[in-house]
Amino acid sequence: MKKYVEKEDLFELVSVATPIIAPNQLQAVFLKTVIDEKENTYYNYLYQLNLQTRQIQQLTFGKERISSVQWSPNSKMVSFISTREKEATLYILPIDGGEARAVVKELRHITSYQWHIDNATIYFTAKIEQGFLEEKKEKKKPEAYHVDRMRYKLNGVGLLNTKQYAAFAKLDVTTGEITPLIKDETNYSVQHVSPDGQTVLLTNWSTAKDDDFSMQLLQYSIEEKTMEKIFDMDGSLGGATYSHDGAYIAFEVSPNEPYRNATHNEVYVYDVTQQSAWSLTAMMDLPVGDYAIGDVQQSVQAPSVVWTEGNDLYFQMSSMGDVRLYYATLSGAIYPATPEEEHIYGYDITKDGQYALITCSSPTTVSNLYLHEVTTGERHQLTQFNENYEQTHHLVKPEIIQVENEGQLVWGWLMKPAQYQEGQKYPLMLAIHGGPHMMYANTFMHEMQLLAAEGYGVLYMNPRGSHGYSQEFVNGCRGDYGGGDYRDLMAAVDLATSEYAWVDSSRLGVTGGSYGGFMTNWIIGHTDRFKAALTQRSISNWVSFFGVSDIGYYFTPWQIEGDMHDVDKLWEHSPLKYVKNSTTPLMILHGELDDRCPIEQAEQLYATMKSMGKEVEFIRFEQANHDLSRTGLPNLRLQRLEAIQNWFVKKL
Repeated sequence: MKKYVEKEDLFELVSVATPIIAPNQLQAVFLKTVIDEKENTYYNYLYQLNLQTRQIQQLTFGKERISSVQWSPNSKMVSFISTREKEATLYILPIDGGEARAVVKELRHITSYQWHIDNATIYFTAKIEQGFLEEKKEKKKPEAYHVDRMRYKLNGVGLLNTKQYAAFAKLDVTTGEITPLIKDETNYSVQHVSPDGQTVLLTNWSTAKDDDFSMQLLQYSIEEKTMEKIFDMDGSLGGATYSHDGAYIAFEVSPNEPYRNATHNEVYVYDVTQQSAWSLTAMMDLPVGDYAIGDVQQSVQAPSVVWTEGNDLYFQMSSMGDVRLYYATLSGAIYPATPEEEHIYGYDITKDGQYALITCSSPTTVSNLYLHEVTTGERHQLTQFNENYEQTHHLVKPEIIQVENEGQLVWGWLMKPAQYQEGQKYPLMLAIHGGPHMMYANTFMHEMQLLAAEGYGVLYMNPRGSHGYSQEFVNGCRGDYGGGDYRDLMAAVDLATSEYAWVDSSRLGVTGGSYGGFMTNWIIGHTDRFKAALTQRSISNWVSFFGVSDIGYYFTPWQIEGDMHDVDKLWEHSPLKYVKNSTTPLMILHGELDDRCPIEQAEQLYATMKSMGKEVEFIRFEQANHDLSRTGLPNLRLQRLEAIQNWFVKKL
C-alpha cells in the first residue's frame, strides 16, 4: 500500500541538477544534492556520465557543498568551488582518477571564473579588499558598521563590506601564482574565453551609486592587456558566451525599462565583426529563463544560452506554467524543443545540436536526468534516485484549470486531497506564490503534495503579475497591488467552490510567502470568506518596508509606484491599514534574519491585530532568512511545515 507524503520526506528527496557536457562530447558531469538530517545541512555529490555507454560514476564522496562546476577545455579535469575545508575554495579534480586538490587554499571569495584554452590558466574574479590571498586572522571584537549608502545589506548575507570589489585576475593552475589584471571600484564577473584564446568576456557593474543599476559587457585583450566596452544597458546582463567560431556573442539581458523588474528577459546576439547587437527573442512575448517556484531543486546552475557548431542557439523560456527548452536560429526562427507540462531546470546541448542533456521535473516526478533527442523527442532516463519514492508514495496529479476574469484568462492548478472519495466534502487551501514576478509551474512541489496528503484540496494560481503569460500580464500588478491580482485569485476561488462539488466552501484556508504573504494579509482585510489564514515572510506596511528592506528603496517605487514623497499611496496598498476589517484567525511565520521582508513587518502586523482584539499567533524562526522554505536549515523547514499543519488542523 502506498504511503502518504509527510514533512520528513524532505530527507528522502534527491535533487539532480547542473548537467555539463565535456568539450570532447564523450562524457558529462552533474550534481546530486541530499539533505542530511543528522548534520542538519545540504550536501552535494559530483557524478560523471559516460554519454556513449550511459554509465554513471560517483566522483566525490565527502560532506561538502559544491558549486560553479566546469570542465577544462581538454576534458581531462573538472573544477569546482567546494566547502570541504569549511571555507569555499577552488578545487580541480582529474577525471581519470586521483584526489581533488585546492589550487590555492588561501584564495577566497571567488565570484566567477573560466578556463583558458591552454588548460593551464584560469581567469577569475574575487572579492578583495587588499590582496587576493586571505590570511587566517583571529576573531575580532565587534566593530561599529558605518553606513553611507542604501545598498549596504543583502538577504542571506547580512551587512556588506562596501569596500570590497570583485577584481579581475588570472591563476596559473600548476604553480598557484596569481597575476592581478584589473582592480577598481567596480565589480567584474568573468563570462567566457574566446575560442582562439585571445580575449575574455566580462561584465562590470558598480555599487557606488544607489540608483545605478546599469551593467556593461566588456572584452579584455589578453595580449594587449586592454579592456573595451562592447555593450551596456540600464539593467542586468550575463551568461555571455562566444559562438564556436567566435563570430558572435550571445547573452541574456534583463532590462529595467519600460516595466522595471517586470520587464521580460531577452536573449541578445552581438556580431563581433559588425559590432552591433540585437534582441533575438523580442517578438516572443515570453521571458527567457526559469521563473518556476519550487522547493525541491537544489544547486541549480543553468546556462543562459548554449551555441551549436552551426551557430544555432538553445535557451530556457517560461511559458504558461512550463519551463521549456527553445531552439533558435540567428535569422529569428524560434521553436520549443521540449514538451509541455514539465519544468526543465537544467540543460546542456551537444555541439551538433542533436541531443540535450536535461534535468527535469513534473508535478509527480521529483527530479531526474535525461538524454533528450531534439529532432525526434525520444528521451532516455539516466538517473533513478527518486524512483523508489515516486513508486511508494501517493502523489496527486493536479488538474490544470483556467478562469476568465475581467476579460482575460487566469491559469493555475487544483489538486484533490490524496484520500479523495467521491461524494465527500473537503477543505480547500489557496496557496499564493511570491515574487510577484515568478510563477507556479508544472514541477514537483513537496509542500503542495503534503497539503494534499493532509486532506486538503489545493488551489494554486498564477494571477496577474506572474511570469509566463505575456508582458502585459506580468506587468499587471505594478501600481495595483491588491487590485486586479486579488480579484484574479478570488475568481479562482469562486470557480473552485461553484464547479467542484467536493470543495467545502465553509472551510477555506489561505497561505503564501513574500508577495504571497502580502496577498494573504490583504485578503483577510478585504473578505471574511476564509476560515483561517497563515502568512509567511510577508509585507504588511509599505511605508516602513521602503526603509528596512534590502531592496525597499527601489523595489517599492518600482512595484507600488510610490515612495516616501507619496506616503498615502504606500499606505493605501498596505495590508496593515485594513486589519480593522479582519475577522479571519491568522498565524504569522517569519525568519529573524530576513532582510528582504524584515521581521518588523510581522511584528507590526502581530501587534496591531493583538491590540485590536483579533485572533493571531506568531512564530519566529531564528537563523532563518527569506529563503527558509527553499534552502533554510532542514530542521527549521520541518518546524515551518509542522506549524502549517498544526494551524490548519486546528482551524479547518
